Amino acid sequence: MKFEVTILGSSSATPVFNRNPSAQLLNCNEKYYLIDCGEGTQQQLAKYNLKAARIDYIFISHLHGDHYFGLIGLLSSLHLNGRIKPIKIFGPKPLLEILEIQFKYSDTVLRYPIEFFPIEADQSIQIFENSDLTVKTIVLNHRIPTTGFIFQQKKRQRKLIKEKTDQVPMAYYTALKKGMDVELPNGDILRSEDYTTEADAPRCYAYCSDTLFDESYFATIKDCNTLYHEATFMHDLLERAKETHHTTALQAGEVAKITGAKKLLIGHFSSRYKTLQMLFEEAQSVFENTELAVEGRTFQL
Repeated sequence: MKFEVTILGSSSATPVFNRNPSAQLLNCNEKYYLIDCGEGTQQQLAKYNLKAARIDYIFISHLHGDHYFGLIGLLSSLHLNGRIKPIKIFGPKPLLEILEIQFKYSDTVLRYPIEFFPIEADQSIQIFENSDLTVKTIVLNHRIPTTGFIFQQKKRQRKLIKEKTDQVPMAYYTALKKGMDVELPNGDILRSEDYTTEADAPRCYAYCSDTLFDESYFATIKDCNTLYHEATFMHDLLERAKETHHTTALQAGEVAKITGAKKLLIGHFSSRYKTLQMLFEEAQSVFENTELAVEGRTFQL
């Protein structure tokens, strides 16, 4: 099953150089989940040939503009392009009022319904579930209420061994994939373990948007396969990071190491950095399997 994330924006606060504010597109089994929606997100989707019309779920971490200023534009374009199917938005409760005011004063009546799910930043809870995954919030420590998100795959059915099942009637495939043994009309037994293999282990992706380095959320993100963590500053600006409730690249590496992540992606880079190599090296000095969340890159999770 496909489980990957494409980086659409990796800058903090403002667009700069070749970087846009925060936005990512998660593809789980060909369903699209938009994570944050900074300014320019719909242009980034077009640039990387990702169809906005396929987005059915949007998750907004908090109400600083670099994480949602692109949302009105995206929703308006979907309306103008004829969308009629509902879209689900998960975000801070005041976001709905912001959207309603925008549409009220532009005299816009969307062709499609918005299903809005307010989320609170006071405890980590599951906010979404479908046949592919669950989504749980991460309570972060920022200047305003902020949540990250954990996208956890569900356990898949066992996989058929093709060379062994070619002679098995398809009617029995479902039971075998569920781990059930099958009795044939002649009394022979088809054992699931002989005709199938274990499914790949479910994977999880933790998205930590804006936060002070704070051990309070470490337990929530423990042992995630891939951790995205903000790394706004180099560690020589630690006091500035504390003042603005952000994290340094070095601290992001420490979070990954402490929580047992398999891979670390760092992003949300300050506009003061023209190149990102120093941030990468700083995080990697603590956690070797680190990569930059560079725009346009797709990471297998």
